[in-house]
Amino acid sequence: MNGASDIVPILLLLLFGLAVSLGTGIIVLVLRKGRPQVSAEPGAILHPVVPSVAAPALLLHRPNCWLAVKSRDLFAVQAALGLHNPRPCPCCEGLAGENKLFISPPIKGWVLVVGSGVPDPLDDVDLCFRFVMELSRKVGEVHLFSACRILHHHGWVRAERGRVRRAYVWAGQTLWNQGEQTRMEKELNLKCFDYADAGQGSTFSLPEGVAHNVERLPLLAASWSLDPAHIEERLLEAACGIAGEPSRRF
Repeated sequence: MNGASDIVPILLLLLFGLAVSLGTGIIVLVLRKGRPQVSAEPGAILHPVVPSVAAPALLLHRPNCWLAVKSRDLFAVQAALGLHNPRPCPCCEGLAGENKLFISPPIKGWVLVVGSGVPDPLDDVDLCFRFVMELSRKVGEVHLFSACRILHHHGWVRAERGRVRRAYVWAGQTLWNQGEQTRMEKELNLKCFDYADAGQGSTFSLPEGVAHNVERLPLLAASWSLDPAHIEERLLEAACGIAGEPSRRF
């Protein structure tokens, strides 16, 4: 009887150990099933999986000066501009205007060009004229917009195939007024002075309509082509353009 009673504790210990082993095995299997299974072809390079994080909202702002080129080919615009030292650049960075030139991917049939390398008609009308004329000869239709909210200087240019269809630039006085006012300019009630209009350069007050022009310029841009500050974020979240430097001054 003593021999049989001695065996009982040993059997209980064995049963307990077996139960622990089975439980541990079940837990391991459950954990393995919960992990994503990655399969690879022979010779494939596997990269570490990075947890996906929601992309931050793009805080788009409107540059002081920008181009809109009617094209669906980013590289054709790049070639026309003769970009130096080109590199890929995310749209959220490029549209911030910190590069000499940034060329966006096509957005609704238009390519945006921004940066300090874009000739601003408020600084040099002749330089801007030559630049827009030459670029439009290469790529077709080109729009240029510029606005300074502090001084209320502003301008817009529309060229097609080497011809200026419409241009108006005001910087204390009318610097450029070419072509007939377009339908949209009239609908937005934009005020365009002739070269000889009196009172344009008054030191003490702005001519009536100048501030209105600056406020409505983005609406004109959106009607003609694109307003950079009102592009849908979903079109740019994963988009990439090209940044670089202008090849020369026109």
